Amino acid sequence: MEIALNPHRLITFQRYINNLTFSSFKLPSRCAIKFPNFHFKSELGFFPRSFCCRSMVSLTEPIKVKEKIDLTEIEKKIFDRLLEVVRYYSRIDSNYKETQLRVAGGWVRDKLLGKECYDIDIALDNMLGREFCEKVNEYLSNIGEEKQGIGVIQCNPDQSKHLETARMRLYDIWIDFVNLRSEDYSDNSRIPTMKFGTAEEDAYRRDLTINSLFYNINTNSVEDFTKRGLAHLRSGKIVTPLPPKETFLDDPLRVLRAIRFGFVLKPPGFCYPVDFFLLKKKWTVSSGCCTAQCTIDLMISGNEPVKAMVYTCDLQLFWVVFSLPNQSETLMSEEYARRCVSYIDAAWRLLQVVGFSTFNDEERRLYLYGALFLPLRKSVYTDGKGKKVMKLHAASESFRSWIPFITSDKSEQFTEDSERKTFQVPDVSGQRIIAGKLLREIKSLWRVSLLISILISPTDFSRAGDFSEACAELDKSQELYKRIEHAIMELGLDNVWEMKPLINGKEIMNILQLKTGGPKVREWQKKSLEWQLAHPSATGEECQDWMRQELEAQTHCKRVKLEEVSSLE
Repeated sequence: MEIALNPHRLITFQRYINNLTFSSFKLPSRCAIKFPNFHFKSELGFFPRSFCCRSMVSLTEPIKVKEKIDLTEIEKKIFDRLLEVVRYYSRIDSNYKETQLRVAGGWVRDKLLGKECYDIDIALDNMLGREFCEKVNEYLSNIGEEKQGIGVIQCNPDQSKHLETARMRLYDIWIDFVNLRSEDYSDNSRIPTMKFGTAEEDAYRRDLTINSLFYNINTNSVEDFTKRGLAHLRSGKIVTPLPPKETFLDDPLRVLRAIRFGFVLKPPGFCYPVDFFLLKKKWTVSSGCCTAQCTIDLMISGNEPVKAMVYTCDLQLFWVVFSLPNQSETLMSEEYARRCVSYIDAAWRLLQVVGFSTFNDEERRLYLYGALFLPLRKSVYTDGKGKKVMKLHAASESFRSWIPFITSDKSEQFTEDSERKTFQVPDVSGQRIIAGKLLREIKSLWRVSLLISILISPTDFSRAGDFSEACAELDKSQELYKRIEHAIMELGLDNVWEMKPLINGKEIMNILQLKTGGPKVREWQKKSLEWQLAHPSATGEECQDWMRQELEAQTHCKRVKLEEVSSLE
């Protein structure tokens, strides 16, 4: 994507750019990532020339943008109803004659690109969103229709929510209502002072020109107050309405939103690295983490997660976004950040080969997060957050140690991991025990964990010397994944985490002749589960019979040992 920022405010740092180079680094994937080299284009800014990530796309043709917005039937009903409210109250209150209803932000952008969007934000020019929602309900009551509930989201500057927003459902669609605003920022805070503004002022306070477009419901027309939003949408440029330094230092979270749409690494008008140091400092002091996490989630869940993470890393914001505990500062280096990015690149390539349909959206999201943080998988982290990713890493290590036994043709190489081998089973049953216990731990995410384990298995994409060899390595990894997946299915272990124990704690206590539970009961629960995994067709009675036989055998062994000791004495 060609990207430029504020060409009319361009400040040239030609000398610094000429000396700016980035070295490549090794990946656990089929090639090395090289950060982009930029060439200078005086009238437009900086454009990425090349990128070694497969997911990076360079646009050579203009994007098709519709001349007008085509409304769906539901959208027509919603907008007609809102206009009815305005017309109804304009006969009572002359102020409503001036009320303009505009749809703002991403809905306008997506509709012009021919995409469906259900995130409708209505911007009002002369009243609060809550006030207008109340008028909508009054109107509904007057015409004999049911009122709708109104939800008010209070302003929360710490989470980048600078303005009160009202929500209500119309025709089963949630609509947000907010007033047009103007913002003033102080030097020591990213939290602005808010006031009513014009549509043009509201457009210029937004993060990007392509997000500053309005659809005027009253006139059924698209409004481009920056005079650049439509042009940038057609050309695929990411541009800030105001100078980038002002836009990003006002609210550092806008950098993440810019990255999400394809932000260039070094915007014109920024004195790198001085201004990015100021940005990082301001972000660290006052940025709201929840909004940042949501934006990162959208990047990871999007179509180009690798490109987004590379940009975040090259802006030296990786450890600002993914902060670690203070005791982990030794890991928060650019080297570790690049290693994290290299793993998500490898994971993305492998997912493309295995097939995107393998995972649903949430599984794909967790897979990419798990891959991103593989370099940190052996770090000790006591905070309760991120448990899913840590479980994925633990299960991936278990899969990694189990894979050689599945792929080996020599059955005698298999050994059970349990320290208490209380019964003899064939190798296939032994494999079923180990795999079953692992899948019961990780549950439905076992395919995610398996694919992550292949990233850290002996297969190393970086060993490939050329493209054809790299593709062969990817094909081998795909074959390995399919082979392990097939083995698990053949063992009948899919959904094994839903398997109920054949005998419960009370039954074990009765057999052991115990009145209360304890370590002994828990030990036999684990043993009985292993026996159940080894005997998938067994019944509860058969499991109890096995347990009694095991207890009798243990009692006999103890008696024999005591007799041996007595004879020696």
